[in-house]
Amino acid sequence: MATVYKEFIVEADAAQVWDALRDFGAVHTRLAPGFLTGCELDGQGARIVHFANGLVARELLVALDEENRRLAYTVTDGKATHHHASAQVFAHGEGRSRFVWITDVLPDGLAAYVEPMMAQGGAAMKKTLEKADER
Repeated sequence: MATVYKEFIVEADAAQVWDALRDFGAVHTRLAPGFLTGCELDGQGARIVHFANGLVARELLVALDEENRRLAYTVTDGKATHHHASAQVFAHGEGRSRFVWITDVLPDGLAAYVEPMMAQGGAAMKKTLEKADER
């Protein structure tokens, strides 16, 4: 199984970053606008996300851990036989956060497709979260 790991520092308070991450149905407006162009909740604990590159995916919420500021989800359709991801926010000094996003995917070859998408998504998240902190 291939694992793609992304970590970045956000110049924003961990509670604020977590508030945006945990808002499962607003990922396209609060977390990664531009990278994501839409999101609808499907009423079964899942969301349908629309990516700027045209990809559409159904993501089922697996865990929302308030105490550890961690969200986990799995993609339930598409080319992957397995796609599980988690994102977690850690305090990293005064007014800063460390954002860790990990995806496990099968078949292994899909990591070459997932990695650049996560890099783009991470850049969009960092920009959005830091801009929100300026308000």
